[in-house]
Amino acid sequence: MKTTSGPVVVWFRDDLRIADNPALLAALSSQSPVIGLYILDQESAGIRPLGGAAQWWLHHSLAALSSDLAHLNIELVLRRGVAASEVNEVIANTGASAVFWNRRYGGPERAIDTEIKKCLIDNGVEAESFAASLLFEPWAIRTHNGELYSVFTPFWRACTSLPEPRLPLPAPHNTSHPTNFTELPSLSLDGLGLLPRGPDWTSGLRESWQVGEAHAQRTLHEFLRDDLRNYPSDREVPSVAGTSRLSPYLRWGQISPYQVWHAAMDAQRQREVPSEAVQCFLRELGWREFAWHTLYHFPDLATKNWRSNFDNFPWPNNREDLLRAWQQGRTGIPLVDAGMRELWRTGWMHNRVRMITASFLTKNLLIDWRAGEQWFWDTLVDAETASNPFNWQWVAG
Repeated sequence: MKTTSGPVVVWFRDDLRIADNPALLAALSSQSPVIGLYILDQESAGIRPLGGAAQWWLHHSLAALSSDLAHLNIELVLRRGVAASEVNEVIANTGASAVFWNRRYGGPERAIDTEIKKCLIDNGVEAESFAASLLFEPWAIRTHNGELYSVFTPFWRACTSLPEPRLPLPAPHNTSHPTNFTELPSLSLDGLGLLPRGPDWTSGLRESWQVGEAHAQRTLHEFLRDDLRNYPSDREVPSVAGTSRLSPYLRWGQISPYQVWHAAMDAQRQREVPSEAVQCFLRELGWREFAWHTLYHFPDLATKNWRSNFDNFPWPNNREDLLRAWQQGRTGIPLVDAGMRELWRTGWMHNRVRMITASFLTKNLLIDWRAGEQWFWDTLVDAETASNPFNWQWVAG
């Protein structure tokens, strides 16, 4: 990494961590002052506004990240607005000579990043992106005919035939040079407006979760120690705490898939856990990859049928009362209602119950999968641009 003449901006997005963060490590290696930047962009074309539960998680994630960055002498600047405008304004105010970020894979996000990168380079500002949130880049996994995989098993076989994913990068120990940009505008965390301003419905979230990178690592460690051995059977039983509960930490990048992969493989190599259990768990990482690869090639996954032959499916009208009963856990089906009430209370639901509730909505109540996907988007702390619509389309058939 070359030494730059001005400060370096690290633009955080869905990678709210210090360890295994290649953009942050590259910035620190530049020997220049480092500025952390987070932009709440819900205005750029195609960007989907966050749901309420996700906003709650993001608020507390940014608080944890800001604290962690402070130990590295890095200020986290908070902005809200169109990303391209906000990035340009930060550069104008600081004279930054480089902007680093970790890649995003949704269609609108890629378009934004491509435009910003071109603009920066055209204006003499270094811009570089890094792989940090997926084990395998979407353009690297294709069939022998160069097409997108549409079935998971051959997709995952192709992934695991490649060299093992890279080792996680260490947490940085060197600190940034002090910055003197006291006039650089930054919103307060409360100023981002992520928490509910009316009735506070988040007490169940607060009771259920501890947010931040340190809690992500502890959750992983406890799962590998206590639950991974029995994961293949326990993950099927909603009444058993047999899953990892890592999904919101992965969604917000407070832990990376590289860290999860190698921690699980280390458990296998040390013969602490049967290989069958480890491989079963890693396939769940693979399913997440499959969703993101699908979104990369089909950006309208949340609004259009992946299989176009369902475009004319005759969803009945006047289902608002049934939809509301499903949302509120009043269908009369105990497992469905328990799952939906858990979702509202905790922002999370066991994967098997997600499948059951989604199947009930689409196949029993005959309600368009998009209505269910939108409800999950608003109520899940782990609602992800790829996995949420992908799983709904998969359950809906």
